[in-house]
Amino acid sequence: MSTVVKVGVFMTVALAALAFLILRVEDLELFGGRGPKVDAVFDSVAGLDNKAAVRVAGVRVGRVDGIRLEGERARVTLRLDEVEPPLRLTVGTRATVASLSLLGEKYVELDLGPPDAPPLQAGTVIEGTVPLSFDQAMGKISDVADSISGVTGSLTGPSGTGGESSLQRLIANLEATSADIRALVAANRDQVSSTVANFERFSATLAEELPRLTQQIERVLAQVDGVVAENREDLRGSMGNIRDLTERLQVSVDNLNQISGKIAAGEGTIGKLVQSDQAHDQLISALDSIDTGVKSLGDTLGRVGKLKLDLGFEGSYFERGADSRTAFSLTVKPPTTRFYHVEAVDDPDGRQRSKTQVQTVTGPDGVARTTTTETLTREDKVTLSAQFGFRFGEASLRAGLFESTGGAAVDYGLFDRRLLLSLEAFDFSREESEGGVRRELDPRLRLTGRYLLSPNVYVVGGYDDLLVRERDSLFLGAGVRWSDDDLKYLLGSIPSF
Repeated sequence: MSTVVKVGVFMTVALAALAFLILRVEDLELFGGRGPKVDAVFDSVAGLDNKAAVRVAGVRVGRVDGIRLEGERARVTLRLDEVEPPLRLTVGTRATVASLSLLGEKYVELDLGPPDAPPLQAGTVIEGTVPLSFDQAMGKISDVADSISGVTGSLTGPSGTGGESSLQRLIANLEATSADIRALVAANRDQVSSTVANFERFSATLAEELPRLTQQIERVLAQVDGVVAENREDLRGSMGNIRDLTERLQVSVDNLNQISGKIAAGEGTIGKLVQSDQAHDQLISALDSIDTGVKSLGDTLGRVGKLKLDLGFEGSYFERGADSRTAFSLTVKPPTTRFYHVEAVDDPDGRQRSKTQVQTVTGPDGVARTTTTETLTREDKVTLSAQFGFRFGEASLRAGLFESTGGAAVDYGLFDRRLLLSLEAFDFSREESEGGVRRELDPRLRLTGRYLLSPNVYVVGGYDDLLVRERDSLFLGAGVRWSDDDLKYLLGSIPSF
């Protein structure tokens, strides 16, 4: 098979794989229709990305197909999949922004309306709700900590003008109230005597009426005895339950007495908290530590959430020798001007290797002569690039390994970085051997231009090895790249078995 046929087969397979990835990432439908659309409005969609999943009862039924600001609220377009039976949206359907876990990706959960309700009319906007966010939860925890600090401070800290605590002032108020009650009884002694006299007259009347009341009570008791005799078994079970309940209440009262006694004696955690100033100070210190830890955790999660990853695959065809070059890259972008770039490259030039052979021959005259031969060879192996760089506005500088050799590069973006121009210089100490003669070559200089056809697909072209006439070559190719959002959507669309 000729080289041209091999290159053609390779490029056909690469383009087919590229087309498949584009269809998956861009969610294009070549065969079949698209599902219906419905809009929902939210007060906030923080963390919700375009192409995020739309779920009903946890089952994926579509994706987010656009997010835009409408007034002071966010309007989200939901593209539903065509499923059997079709999903029926009725009046009363609501949408909620939810998370798969504490640190998981956000998605839209649809809460369907009543099945017997009329279907939603075309153009109806669903009202959306947003659950409590992580920052709001942390704020409520901080408020609770402040409230606990205030309560403990009011119980044990000095709050009166004389330095006494709130508990001491409460006891003093109770003593004053008791004194007032005694004074009130002394001032109304005559009225109390009159009340006692009335009670005596009531007792005399009761003595006269008591025989008649006794007879009536005896008749009632006889009736009760009859009822009890008829329901003795039921009453026995009820009395057993009451006895068991009474015993349990007595145990609970005893436990409460023990607990209150220990608290009054300053025993246990609560007792020390109420009686000990040191325990109060330690509690306040612990709450401050918790508050500091929560803030630190929030800052750490915020920094991790801002880390960006770009994954890319690129293939190029070189005019020189009908060679091809493929590269697989990973770019890490912290929330600063720095970035890191790692790339595995299958380059047509391969890797240069120097081999030295030393041969000693003894001549007829008995003199040993040593011959040293050094050869340069190139091996067809995958090379590695590992670079760090800094971005300055639309320009950026990179340095590090370029295809397993040292080098540096400068990039410049045009048209809102849709066109990226790059100039790379590396392999400064390369040599070549021709006819047993070694000669040094100029550094490898490569000019590259990449133009984005879409957020994920680009074409690439340029000129390689500008300084060495016999090795220079034009090249042309294409590439695809995935950001964090694309990777999450692509992985989420893979079926699980």
